[in-house]
Amino acid sequence: MITSHKPVQNYTCWVVFLSVAVIGMIGAVFFFDRGAGHRGFNVRILPLANAVLNSLTTIFLFSALWAIRKKNVRLHKRFIYAAFFTTGFFLLSYLTYHFLSDSTRYGGTGLAAWIYYFILLTHILLAAVIVPLALQTFFLGVSKRIDKHRSLARWTMPLWLYVSVTGVIVYLMISPYY
Repeated sequence: MITSHKPVQNYTCWVVFLSVAVIGMIGAVFFFDRGAGHRGFNVRILPLANAVLNSLTTIFLFSALWAIRKKNVRLHKRFIYAAFFTTGFFLLSYLTYHFLSDSTRYGGTGLAAWIYYFILLTHILLAAVIVPLALQTFFLGVSKRIDKHRSLARWTMPLWLYVSVTGVIVYLMISPYY
């Protein structure tokens, strides 16, 4: 009996390449000379844009979660695409801001500083983790490997939500010092 099976696409190379590229670009931007070439562009609007994009990502992720719990796969996909879209624009805006200006130091002290740095540290670490997780989960979903997609999404969704929510919190806590 001959059965024709569609070969399963392996996206591992793409996940690794994109993860290394994204994390590498974020790390590398901190080694560039700041302020080169922004000629009158007000980079101070970019942290707010980043917070708005993180907020939209959070809304899209919660909406995707709601849609899949209602078993509306089509709507779930649309919200996930929207979350990747806003995350992509966030990445461009984040890289642009940090390429064109110096990082802002948090000016709070005491307990507020401890809370801020805890949130910032966990946000940064989990942001690095979420890149390959989100990509792998996405590619499992688009390749219709639903059991593996669902299994990985149980970890990816809460971590991605944490990263997007804490991105907004970090902005709100540091915004008085811009």
